Amino acid sequence: MLKTTLKTCIRSCRYVKIISPLASRSFASSTGFEAPISEQQLSAWKDEFYKCPKNIVAQNVCTKMDPFDACMSRRSLESINHVFQTQVKNTKKPVTNQKSSGRCWLFAALNTIRVRFGNDSMDELEFSQSHLFFWDKIERCNYFLHNVVNTAKRGEKVDGRLVAFLLNDPICDGGQWDMLVNLIQKHGLMPKQCFPESFSSESSMRMNAIIKSKLREYTKVLRDMIMDGASDEKLQDKIKEQMSEIYKVVGICLGIPPDTFTWEYYDKSKNHHQIGPITPKNFYENHVKPSFNIEDKYVFVTDPRPTNPFNFTYTVDCLGNVVGGRPVLYNNQAPELLMTMVQNSITDGEPVWFGCEVSKRFASKQGIEDLDVHDFKSMFNVDIQKTLTKADRLLYGESAMTHAMVFTGFSKSENGSKYRVENSWGEDRGDKGYLVMSSEWFKEFVFEVVIDKKYIPEEVLQVFKKEPTVLPAWDPMGTLAQ
Repeated sequence: MLKTTLKTCIRSCRYVKIISPLASRSFASSTGFEAPISEQQLSAWKDEFYKCPKNIVAQNVCTKMDPFDACMSRRSLESINHVFQTQVKNTKKPVTNQKSSGRCWLFAALNTIRVRFGNDSMDELEFSQSHLFFWDKIERCNYFLHNVVNTAKRGEKVDGRLVAFLLNDPICDGGQWDMLVNLIQKHGLMPKQCFPESFSSESSMRMNAIIKSKLREYTKVLRDMIMDGASDEKLQDKIKEQMSEIYKVVGICLGIPPDTFTWEYYDKSKNHHQIGPITPKNFYENHVKPSFNIEDKYVFVTDPRPTNPFNFTYTVDCLGNVVGGRPVLYNNQAPELLMTMVQNSITDGEPVWFGCEVSKRFASKQGIEDLDVHDFKSMFNVDIQKTLTKADRLLYGESAMTHAMVFTGFSKSENGSKYRVENSWGEDRGDKGYLVMSSEWFKEFVFEVVIDKKYIPEEVLQVFKKEPTVLPAWDPMGTLAQ
């Protein structure tokens, strides 16, 4: 028996040794294209590197500090300032801070809304970001579970690209403007004092990890039920059961917003005011909507890819947060038109929510977004972030919208326009929390703006009546601002 077992093991080991070289062959070698780096090539590169004194100086600098800081252009810093010809009046304090969360889209939206609310009767105001954050978690989990059912019924495989994409990040903090509209229309608004921040609203990673694990678990349950022929009624009952558990987790981590609240505050003249008891939805309808009607705001993108021509509308498969809510809808236009509408809005005192790729050509501490703020060419003799067109960056995964902020001012000059930007990272960066953006940066890295209908040309507004093209769920236009 022992001899037989040993012979079997020996045969198995020999077999493994025979096939393992074949199993380890790379795909590249099987196609016939193979160019490994030789020792001679490595030696030549090293010799070439150290023959250049500038490489040695650059190495000394960049091994001691942040390479982006080392590449900061002194000339650009000297020529850019935070002074603007036209600014929105009645901007409110404080400069907000989303901290360790991906809620920029909520912060930017509420920063936009508060400018119009109360006009100049108050200096300080924050709406509750945590209130909308709570409801987005609840609604979006429900939306995800419905996507699980719908994609399964469409015949999508669990290891197919669509379902794998959805499962990769079942619940994140980021969002789009139309998703905000869904939340406010259904759940209203309230002041921050009436539903303040919590640990998990300011640092959401741990709570999200819990929810993601449960959503993936629920995905298997629902797909198994569908495979077994479960009725829609049983699927709905199961989702309600699953959502009751999600509600507990979110409620424990964030608190649960009150059904009604009473808000007391002082105006600039120190006069006392009180609103309530009132529901969040009635607060929006009766007190906020008259000065800022979210239904009058329209979303524009600038996507120059040849497959997505201007003057058409687009939406993204499986993107949303409220079942039965408003779909995410984009009107694709040239960046020059977006800039004109932004300037017209600001001139009339209307701040503008927008989405961009914030990290490219961005001097964070100084608060400058400009194509020349970093001189990578002088440091590395290699340029970055300029060599591909905007369309190519979208196609090759080098660019996408990552962050939302608010336009609150602009200036015009012979060298082009510049824009004043309110961010939600506190007062430590830029001009006490405000950034400056060049018009050339706008063209390259701004992807989305939200404009009130009164600043939209009629022929452009009519484009929203066209049937939208549905982009795949993984398209960069579906990236969420965080």
